[in-house]
Amino acid sequence: MAWKNPWYDPALSHHTPDGFCNPEPELRQPGDLQRWRRERKAQGLPKPPAAGYEQFTRLWWQPADLSGSEDAVWWLGHACLLLRLDGRYTLIDPALSSRASPLPFAGPQRKTPPALAIDDLPSLDSVLISHNHYDHLDRPTIKKILRRFPDVRFVVPLGLAKWFTRLGAAHVEELDWWQSTRLGEVTVHAVPARHWSMRSLRDRNRSLWCGWVVTHPRLNFWFSGDSGYSDRLLEIPNRLGPFNLAALPIGAYAPKWFMRGQHMDPEQAVSLYQTMGQPQTVAIHWGVFELADESMDEPPQVLQQALAQAGLTEERFQAWRIGSRVLLNNICQD
Repeated sequence: MAWKNPWYDPALSHHTPDGFCNPEPELRQPGDLQRWRRERKAQGLPKPPAAGYEQFTRLWWQPADLSGSEDAVWWLGHACLLLRLDGRYTLIDPALSSRASPLPFAGPQRKTPPALAIDDLPSLDSVLISHNHYDHLDRPTIKKILRRFPDVRFVVPLGLAKWFTRLGAAHVEELDWWQSTRLGEVTVHAVPARHWSMRSLRDRNRSLWCGWVVTHPRLNFWFSGDSGYSDRLLEIPNRLGPFNLAALPIGAYAPKWFMRGQHMDPEQAVSLYQTMGQPQTVAIHWGVFELADESMDEPPQVLQQALAQAGLTEERFQAWRIGSRVLLNNICQD
């Protein structure tokens, strides 16, 4: 019997009877995946960073420092962020394994080390997952979290709760776009993203994908997750802004003809940053895995160029070092 979407609501444009979809038109054509793979192999892409992987790590990585008790945000590499608010810790899209893959010996390999281990966390109250791709939902990392923090709360898009309960998670909540839940003093909103989901050959788009807006008395934070650019994203700051912190993706965009429907490029990220009012913004979705054709050191360079072309400085939107921390008090004073 064919699988049917148990959450299907015909009034919602991102719902279908057999899963979920982007409201925007599909940009890929049949055969594009094979074409990309052929061209990538023929050109030997991606190329290593200009000075090599070791120098890239020395330049862009540091171990995360969790000392102190001040409210803070850490970028832990790729799309993984850590929030400390009122002494409570929240992880977003933790993928700390050596590969973004279902297999330990194949698939995209981590090129920079994790900035922390789960055992480094003094506590963990909640985990937000944007979608089920392996570079965002990492089974070994989730298992480590559950062993160390069995009472942690997971907030996930529609269709992912069963995956977590099968691993033994006791507290999982699924949200559709524009739904929200409370985590103590924090409200978490699931918001639209332009992406897709797939974890096996049989489950394409059977679970939803999303971004998150985290609101707190001293923070209004938009984590875009994986997303191609769309004017529909502007509805998020219109409805839930203004933000004083944002995380926008700048990597895995090349070649643009193939990636544009699922990953925005630095120029599009800068455009979105300008439109939402230029909050303090961290560049995410780069620096760890080689998922597309650009070299690992290209996204921050292109971001810098895009900001200059827009007549903007890097003061409020920049590529952070993996593992770096910014105190929330500093963000709120900007």
